[in-house]
Amino acid sequence: MHTADHTLSTVDGPMRMYEAVPEERATHALIVVMEAFGVNDHIEDVTRRAAAAGYRAVAPDFFHRSGGGTAAYDDFGTVMAKFAGISDDGILVDVDAAIAHLHAAGFTNDQIAITGFCFGGRVTFLTAARRKLGAAATFYGGGIVNPGGLPFPSLLGEAKTLQTPWLGLFGDLDKGIPVADVEQLRAVLDEANPVPHEIVRYAEADHGFHCNDRPAVFNAAAAADGWQRALNWFASHLT
Repeated sequence: MHTADHTLSTVDGPMRMYEAVPEERATHALIVVMEAFGVNDHIEDVTRRAAAAGYRAVAPDFFHRSGGGTAAYDDFGTVMAKFAGISDDGILVDVDAAIAHLHAAGFTNDQIAITGFCFGGRVTFLTAARRKLGAAATFYGGGIVNPGGLPFPSLLGEAKTLQTPWLGLFGDLDKGIPVADVEQLRAVLDEANPVPHEIVRYAEADHGFHCNDRPAVFNAAAAADGWQRALNWFASHLT
């Protein structure tokens, strides 16, 4: 496996992007979208896990407008400061830069998947609504139904026009994403049925259940199952 740091050009300035490339030529690519804490050690590790599974994987730094870097898991003051200047339009600028990088590496949209955690889960859903990629998987994406204190609008209305096959993975113990919100999203998707979609709930999982660097919320069983479901989802929908 090879890893590298890149600096991509965007209309909003240079953006750091971490990349992990498997030894053998990858036939698919994956965009890994950070939590609200930045492209930290955990997100870089997830990017390497994706490469180990055969994907050319990239993790763009959406905090480049506010200086880049990371925030500690309990430092929400820094998190909110780093959200300054980030909008849905800006998020898509960054996603498009990552997609363009993968295009240059020989991948087409139907060979590219996207996954994200927490803030990144919402970014993944936004991308699935606004862009047509091969597949998408959201882990506990906050703010999709209700903003819940995040400085971004609800995306519930965009569920009806989803373009990318989407998998949502949520924990029932997540105080920031009530089960009622998850079921409301399921109902809207099932009624509109725009593209293949699936929602999975884990009864014993909290927000952040996939992050093994957060022992208070990490749930090994849900994390393993969710990651495998995401890989299966990609395998089912990528060409």
